[in-house]
Amino acid sequence: MGRGRSSGAKLWAALNKSAARNARRMQRVVAKAVARPMTDAIVRHAVRQSTAMTRAAQRALSGVVSPALAPGGRGSGRWEEGVWGLGLLAQHRYRIFIPSGVTASRPAPMLVLLHGCGQDSASFAVATRAAAAARVARCVVLMPEQPVQANAQRCWNWFRPAAQGGGETTLLMAMIDHVRQRYPIRSGRISALGLSAGGAMALMLGLHYPERFVAVGSHSGAVPYSATNAAQAARAMRGQRRPDAQALTTLRLLLAGRRPPPLLLLHGDADAVVGFGNATAAASLWLDLQPPGAPAPAALPSRRVQRGARRAVDVIDWIADGLPYIRLVRIDGLGHAWSGGSAGQAFSDPSGPDALKIALRFFSVNGLGID
Repeated sequence: MGRGRSSGAKLWAALNKSAARNARRMQRVVAKAVARPMTDAIVRHAVRQSTAMTRAAQRALSGVVSPALAPGGRGSGRWEEGVWGLGLLAQHRYRIFIPSGVTASRPAPMLVLLHGCGQDSASFAVATRAAAAARVARCVVLMPEQPVQANAQRCWNWFRPAAQGGGETTLLMAMIDHVRQRYPIRSGRISALGLSAGGAMALMLGLHYPERFVAVGSHSGAVPYSATNAAQAARAMRGQRRPDAQALTTLRLLLAGRRPPPLLLLHGDADAVVGFGNATAAASLWLDLQPPGAPAPAALPSRRVQRGARRAVDVIDWIADGLPYIRLVRIDGLGHAWSGGSAGQAFSDPSGPDALKIALRFFSVNGLGID
C-alpha cells in the first residue's frame, strides 16, 4: 500500500509539472498572439499621438503649417543661410540658392521669392521647387524669412502703416543689397515674386523701388495699399476694398514720375482666402499709376492656354514699348495655393501649371536676363 501511494503521488506530481509547463507555454502563446500585439498597437498609437502633438506644437511655435527640412544640395548648386536686419530687433533669416557655375566672372540674375502666411523659407522652397527652376534658368534665388516675432503667422505685414511707410520694404531692400555684395549677382537684374502676403509685399517693393526691379509679381496676393489694419486687410482680401484716392496720391508722390516695374499676376478663380478681384484691382492700380502723358498700356484679347492635364489658364497682356507690361493669369479652379507646387505641402497645388516657370519667362522677357 505504501509503495502504491508513493507511486501514485509521483505520477500526480509529474502530471502537475506537465500541466504547469503546458500552462506556462499557453501563457507565452497567448502573450505572443494577443497581449503583445495589443501592447504594440498601444505603443504605436501613443507614438502617433505624440508625433501629432509634436507636429501641432511645432506648427504653433513656428507659425509654419507644414514644416519642411532645410533644403539640401541635391543636384548642382548649393543652398546657404544667413541673417540680416536693421538693428538687433529686426533680424531676419534668409536662404539663398546659387546654381553651379555662378562665379564672380559669370554672375547671375536674382529672383527674390517671398513666402506666404503659415510658411517659412524652407517650406516655400519645397513647395515652389525653387532650386530645380533656378538650375534650369541659371538664376540665384533669395528667400527672405519673416520671423514669428514680426508676425505670429509669419505673414509679411503689407497692411500695417509702418510697412506702407517703408518699414519691411526698407529691410528687404537692405537684405537684397547685402546679398548683392556677398554673391555674384548681375547688376540691375533683380525681380521679386511672392505668394499671398508675400505677393502683396513683392508689389510694394516694386512701388517703393521701381528702378531696382526688372519686374515684380504676385501669386494669390492682396492688392497693396488697400488696407491699414487687420480688419481692413480681411475686407481687402475678400475684394471689398481697393486703394482709395489718398493711397493713389501717396503712391504717385512715391513714384515721383517713374513708371512702376512690369507686373505679373497669377491667381486662382476659386481662391476663397484672397479673392480673384485682388488681381484685377492690382492691374488697375498699375494702370492708374502710369506717368502723366505716357501712352496707356494697350490690352490684348484674352487667350486661353492648357497644357496636358494641368489646369487651364486665361491670360491677358497689357503691352507697353512693345513688351508685355502687365500679365494677368487666371487659373481655372485653383484655390489659395501655389500653382504647380509640390504635393504634401500646404498652400501648394500640383495640378496647376508651374507658376515659377511662368514667372521666369515673363521676367526674362522684361530684362531679367536668364539663360
